[in-house]
Order: sequence, then C-alpha cells, then structure tokens
Amino acid sequence: MSVCRALLLTAVLVGLSPAALAHANPPAKPAAASSNPAKFWTVPHTVTTHGRVTVGGHVIHYTAKAGTLILRDKADKPTGAMFYVAYFKDGAKPDHRPIAFLYNGGPGGSSAPLHIGAFGPVRVVTLSHEHTPPAPYRLVNNQYSLLDASDLVFVDAMGTGFSRIIGKADGGVGTPKMFYGVDADGKAFTQFITGFLSQYDRWNSPKYLIGESYGTTRSAVVAGMLENTDNIDLNGVVLLSTILNFDTSIDQANLNPGVNLPYALAIPTYAAVAWYHKRLAQPPARLHPWLDQVQAWAMGPYLAALNRGAALPSAEEQTIAAQMAGYTGLSERYLLKADLRVTGPQFEQALLSAEGKTTGRLDARFSGPTLDPLAEYAEYDPLISGIGSAYVSAANEYLRHTLHFGAGHRYVFLSATVGNDWKWEHTPPGAGSPAPVAPNVLPDLAATMTLDPNLKVLVNAGYFDLATPYYAAVYQMRQLPMQPGLEKNVEFRFYHTGHMIYVRPQGLAHLHANIAQFIRQTE
Repeated sequence: MSVCRALLLTAVLVGLSPAALAHANPPAKPAAASSNPAKFWTVPHTVTTHGRVTVGGHVIHYTAKAGTLILRDKADKPTGAMFYVAYFKDGAKPDHRPIAFLYNGGPGGSSAPLHIGAFGPVRVVTLSHEHTPPAPYRLVNNQYSLLDASDLVFVDAMGTGFSRIIGKADGGVGTPKMFYGVDADGKAFTQFITGFLSQYDRWNSPKYLIGESYGTTRSAVVAGMLENTDNIDLNGVVLLSTILNFDTSIDQANLNPGVNLPYALAIPTYAAVAWYHKRLAQPPARLHPWLDQVQAWAMGPYLAALNRGAALPSAEEQTIAAQMAGYTGLSERYLLKADLRVTGPQFEQALLSAEGKTTGRLDARFSGPTLDPLAEYAEYDPLISGIGSAYVSAANEYLRHTLHFGAGHRYVFLSATVGNDWKWEHTPPGAGSPAPVAPNVLPDLAATMTLDPNLKVLVNAGYFDLATPYYAAVYQMRQLPMQPGLEKNVEFRFYHTGHMIYVRPQGLAHLHANIAQFIRQTE
C-alpha cells in the first residue's frame, strides 16, 4: 500500500428527496459548450444556479458558480483548467464575508468528499460505520453546511474532478510535471486562488484554507506561497486529518528501519481502536483520561525500548510486549514476532483476525470480511468499499443534474494516475534544493506563522484514524520550528470518528460548530 494511496479519500453525504432537492436548487440552463467535448477545457466555462440551505434553523439563499479557471505559464500560455464550485451567500458584502477554499487529498482525490459529505449545501446519506446499501442514494439539505460562516470554494486538484491539463494537442503547454508534485501542486493552487480572488473581486475578504489528509500538506505549502510570493495574509488554516511530516507515517514504517517514532505515535490510535472493538482484556470505561496514560507509555518506556534495538534485554522485551498487548488488543506472541513494531496495515489485518474481519484504515470503526486470512497486511479498506459508491454516484448526480455542469465529460473522483505520477520532492523555505527524504512541510507552516503572527491554525483529528493518527498530528504541531509564543495560535479538536470526521453525523455536527466558531473568531 503506497503512501499516496493511503491518504486518499474523505467524504460523507446525507439525503433529500428529488423533489426537495429540486426545490432547494432550481434548474438552470446548462453551459452550451458542455455538448462540445473537443475544445471544452481550453476556455473557461461557468454555470450559475441558485438555491437555499437551512443551517441552524436559518435559511441561507446562495448563488452557485460551477466553472473552470484557466492557469497559465509565465509566457501567458494555458497550462490547465481547474474546476471549482463556489457558493456565495446572497446579499452579503464581500469585504465582510469570509471566503474559504476547500480540497481533499490523495494525491489524486477530488474535492467531492468535502463538497457532498461535509460542508456543501447538500450531503449524501450513508451509514456511519457500516457498509451503505447500493443505489438509489439520497441527497438532503445539509444542516451542517459552512455557508452560515463563510462563502465556499471547492477546488479539484489537476487531473481530478473536471480539472484538466491543457497540452499541445489543445493549444496549451501543460504537462503532468507542472502539476503532479508537492511544489508544482502548491503553485497551481496558489495561482488558482489569486486568479479566483481577481475574477470575483474578493481580495479584501477574510481568507481561509480548509484541507483534508494530503490537503493539509497542500495547505502548508500554499499558505507559504501565498505569504512569500503574493503577500497575502490568511486569516486561518483548518487542517482535517493532518500529515505534515511523512516520516511520521505508520503505513510503511517498516521500510524505514531505525526510525521508531511512527510506531510510538500510532500506539494511542491502536488503543482507541481496540477499545472501540472491545478487544482489550481490561477496558477502561471511557477513552479519557486513559488515552493520556497510553500516550505517556508510548512516548516513554515503549519508544525507549524500540530505540535500544538489539541491545534490549529479552526480559524487558517480554515486559514491553505484555504492556503493549494490554493497550492494543494484539497478542504477546504476535507482538514479539513483530519485534514490537506493528505497521498500520498489519494492525488492520490482525486486530479482528479471530473473527475473520479486517478493520478500516481511514476509519477503523468500519470492518469487513478479510480477503485473505493468511495475508500479513490488510488488502482493502472497509470504509472506502462501504461508502465509496454513494459518494461517487451522488457527486455525479448533483454536479450534472443540479449544478448543470459536465454533460458528456467524466468526473474523476479518484485518480490513480495522479497518485502514481506524483513527485514527492519538496524544497522547504530557505533551502536551495529539494529535500532528499519524505516531504516535511512543517518549515513551510512555521515560516508562514512567523511572517504572519496573526495566522491561526485549527487542527481536527479523529481517534479512530489509522491513516493519519491523531497523536502524530499533535506531535507534529508541537515540533513547528518557530519562536515561543506562536504555538498559542494552534488549536486542537478531537472526535470519536476516523479520517473522514464527517461520516458520523455527531462528528460532522461538532466539526461544523468548531470550524464556524474558528472562522467567526478570526475574520
């Protein structure tokens, strides 16, 4: 399982009847050029519709713009068309109305999960921790849409959604190399944001970035580019399921021997998942304050034992294995065989193996039948198989029938091509060349927060997320290389959910409340 595929999906939606949906989003004429696939992506297209959403008992009337914005090189030649859906609250004054740019991760993921699963005016209905039955799916008024706090711009990364590279065949100069990489992707989003601000005259609006999974990596890079290249101060950055330093990833930690930190940072999540599935011999009544005890053990005795390597005495290894079994639900025998080092995919396969089940990776509350009982690693993610069809179907239905964009064109919900072609090299601020290791964008975020000491960051994490463990996010943010005092600008919020916090309705409710409050306090 590659790191890029590991950080991919993110979304959940909940249901309206077709009649109610049509009432909320009156039909509009589709873009005339939609029926002409030949040169559709070489010129910008915008389709305008109007609708309303009820949030917190209040009706919000909005104008939706589904369109493409053309990116260009220094010679003003087109390189690509980035697709977006923007929602503007009717009657609001731009100078006093916040605007947020939202995107998912992957790399290779479209913005559809956050759009129809979390913060757009409608969301698709799925089960919150089990496999959702097949179509027909329902779209409903999203009572947790962030339109009560901010205008919203959902942006598809190049090669995903309806975003397309404009190459020589179409009169452009775009190539995958211009977009499929940490820095290249950051430059594309930076150019999109500045172009959007100009097109819609939103330069004086309070500005926010909201990214999920790899989208948090992107946010750190884009925030730095906006600050350093374009002199744009952001009001806030919202991180959902954070990974800023890929050396902390638990997915393939076994391929980086000698670096033991990822194992320690994952232990609290293993403990939370084992608690949820009732695999602990002596389970606590609640996760807290028990998880504080687990965190202290993982970063203390456990990490110290791993760092001793071959010098760890057998008796101490037995003691650590017994303690680890008590926290993770795995057997002492398994842990000793694993040399006390268990990767995320191994844990997903092993925890419920006696029941013939595999836990989810993005959300370990989900589980499903194991494909191969003899396999060492989990071979699929029950979350993705459980809700993926609902998201793909609902996104295509909504974009084409309600927003009237994309007739005759494929919407790329998730692109393996983008993920496989991705260039992971990253040049941190002040460095002369790309770092020769897994990307680490902590310096980017720290530099931005230093240059703009008013910038606030909200970190959101789910306890049952095995893709980006919650305590790894805490650790990373505590390592930001910046002056003392700036750490007060970072806030944490935790949820009894997984990677896609909004899949669980209670999680979405809390997430909406926390982000809306964050925006109102920083606008």
